[in-house]
Amino acid sequence: MDAPKTIMHKAPQVKGYGDAGASVTKRSLKGFTARSGSPNEDINYNNYTLRQRGRMLYMSSPIASSAINTTRTKAVGMGLHMKSAINRTILGLSEEEAKKWEKMTEAEFNMWAKNKQNCDALGLNNFYGLQQLAILSWLMSGDVFALFTREASTLTNPHQLRIHLIEADRISTPTGKVSTTGFTAIEGRADNGNKIFDGVEINSRNKAVAYYIRNTYPYQAAAEQTEWQRVATIGEKTGMPNILHIMNAERPDQYRGVTYLAQAIEPILQLRRYTESELMAALIQTYFTAWVETEAPTSDIPFAEVGAGSTIGAPNGESDDLSEDESEYEMGPGTTLHLQPGEKVNFGNPTMPTAGFETFTKTNEKMIGAGMEIPYDVLMKEFNSSYSAAKGALEEVWEAIKMRRSWLVDDFCQPVYERWLAEAVALGRIKAPGFFNDPLVRDAWCGARWDGPAQTHLDPLKEANANAIAVDRGWKTNEQVTREHYGGDWTDNAERRKQEDMILPPPASQTILLQEEGSKNAE
Repeated sequence: MDAPKTIMHKAPQVKGYGDAGASVTKRSLKGFTARSGSPNEDINYNNYTLRQRGRMLYMSSPIASSAINTTRTKAVGMGLHMKSAINRTILGLSEEEAKKWEKMTEAEFNMWAKNKQNCDALGLNNFYGLQQLAILSWLMSGDVFALFTREASTLTNPHQLRIHLIEADRISTPTGKVSTTGFTAIEGRADNGNKIFDGVEINSRNKAVAYYIRNTYPYQAAAEQTEWQRVATIGEKTGMPNILHIMNAERPDQYRGVTYLAQAIEPILQLRRYTESELMAALIQTYFTAWVETEAPTSDIPFAEVGAGSTIGAPNGESDDLSEDESEYEMGPGTTLHLQPGEKVNFGNPTMPTAGFETFTKTNEKMIGAGMEIPYDVLMKEFNSSYSAAKGALEEVWEAIKMRRSWLVDDFCQPVYERWLAEAVALGRIKAPGFFNDPLVRDAWCGARWDGPAQTHLDPLKEANANAIAVDRGWKTNEQVTREHYGGDWTDNAERRKQEDMILPPPASQTILLQEEGSKNAE
C-alpha cells in the first residue's frame, strides 16, 4: 500500500486587495493593524467618552458649535409645522370634506403645540422649541429620548399628552443589573433574562423592548439617590410607543447613537489648541517690551525701580511726583532719555501670527467640514468665492440637511403627532371614523407632512425664474416649488392672494415689468 503523499500548502499569493488595502507586506501598511468588533464593543464601550468630548467641544470650539448649530438652524429653524395630508381616497371623503377636516385638525394641533404648558412636561418649550432642543441634543450627544407622559387636562388645554426630553446620559444600565461576565458596566441582564446594552433592553430576537432611565446624571454632584425606571418601548394595551429614540445608526445591531462630532473630535481639538496658542503668542507680543542692558556692577542699586507714580487725590497723602532715581526709566509720549554709560536698549520684534496660519487653519477646516457634510463656505459662513461655487456649497449641504430633517420627522415629529391624534380622537375633539378599528384607515387619517425652513437663495430673481420655467414645463408643481424653496403652502397662498387682490388689485404695469425682467435674465 502506497504511503500517503505529503500535501504542501502554498502561501497565499499577493493579489486583489491583498496587494492593496489588505496588504500585510507593504511597508506603508505593516503597522496598520485595524480590528473592529461588534457595534456594542466598538460603540457602546466608548460612547460615554465620545459624548463628553463632543459636548465639551460644542461648548468650547467655534467650529464644533458652528457645525451643530448650522445643522439645527437649517433643518429645523423656527420649527417644522404640521400640514395634514390625509388619504381621502381610502377614507371616502370629497376634496371639500378632506380640506375642512385638515384645517380643523391643524388648528387643534397648533393650539396644543404652540403653548409651553400644553406640550412640554417641564413647561419650558413649545413643540417647535422641543424640536430644536431634540436635534441639538441628538447631534451633540449621539441620541436623545422623548418620553410620553400625561397630566390632567385644564380649561385651556383639554389634551393630557406631554413630552419629556431625556438626555443620552440618563439612559444607562442599572447598577444592580450589570453583568458580572461583561467587559464594562454597560452590559447587563434584565429580570426576565433579556440582555441590556447601555440602558437598552433587547429580547431574544435582538429587538429593543425597553429603556432604563436614571433620575440622576453620571457623576452628578448631588445627594439624591440614583434610581432607574424601566419604560417599555411599546404600550401593551395601546400598541403605541411610550418612548421615542432619536438617533441615526451607522452599523446594524447598533442600539445607541454616536455624537455628530465623533470623527472630527481630534482635528477639532488640535485646531482649537493651535489657534489658542497662536492667539496667546500674538497677544503677548502686542505688549511693547524693551530691555535695558547694562555693564554696571551687580553690587550697585538695581535699575528700573518702580516709583510711587501719580497719586493725585490719594487719601493717604502720598506724593504724586514720579521717581527721580537715575536707575528708573519711564516711557511716555515725547520722552527723551539719557542712558548711563554701558547701557543700551533692545526692543522686542513681534513675529506673530505665523505666516501660514490662515492657509493651515483653512485647510483643516475644509477637511473637518467635509467629514461632517458641511462645505467650508457654509461651515465658516464665508462666501467669498464665485456665485456658482457658493451655490454649489449651499446645494450640497442642503442634501445632508434634508436627510437629517427626514430622520427627525420619522423619529420624533410624526410619532408625536400620531400619538396626539389618537388622544384627540379618543377625547372626541376630532372625528375620525374607523380610527381605532382598521390600521389602514388609521394610517390614512394620520397622513401629514412637515414644512420647515427652505433652502437659502443667493439670487432670488434667477431662482424664481428657474422655478417658473419648471412649473411651465410640468417638471414641478406650484405646491412643490412653494414647499421646497419658500417653506409655505401654495394653496393657502393662493387663497390669501385672492383676498389681497380684492382689496388692492395688482397694477398691470407690475406684471409687464416682471415679464421683462424674466426675459432679460433668460438672455
